[in-house]
Amino acid sequence: MSETLEGVPTTHERIVRLLEDGGARYRIVEHPAEGRTEEIAKIRGNHPSQSLKAIVVTLKGGGAGKRTVMAVVPGNRRLDMKTLCNEAGAQKGGFAPPEVATAITGCVMGAVPPFTFWEELPLIADPAIGDNREVCFNAGRLDRSIFMDINDYVRLARPQFAVIAEPPAEG
Repeated sequence: MSETLEGVPTTHERIVRLLEDGGARYRIVEHPAEGRTEEIAKIRGNHPSQSLKAIVVTLKGGGAGKRTVMAVVPGNRRLDMKTLCNEAGAQKGGFAPPEVATAITGCVMGAVPPFTFWEELPLIADPAIGDNREVCFNAGRLDRSIFMDINDYVRLARPQFAVIAEPPAEG
């Protein structure tokens, strides 16, 4: 596994190491670079509900000041920002600007994986991610995805669970 010039592993490499060290059942799929949920699901051949959509959110107020969290929702659902704010004890929330999300995660938008390696970026996932036995996500790169067992994901990512996704769109 190659590392960056500074000897620091990339986010993709950190995920693979975590999965290997944790004995996870997973596979890596290489594909054309794509970060949009609907499009990458077509390329990978998975149902959008299997995709784990990771969203870096900036929260404000509620006594904890300004902070960021990573919200994870199924790919066929949208984040309910109001509910996330209520769950996190914040008054306001918004999507982190792309440059902030990239600085925090080391990934471009669309490649942010549903894992966090930073204490200052807690992970909050909607329980609906468990509706599929196998889930998938862009793994720190737009041209690599990981498919893995949902139980291994939950065991290794250790998200806090809260209902933060809107119901799936009809149709």
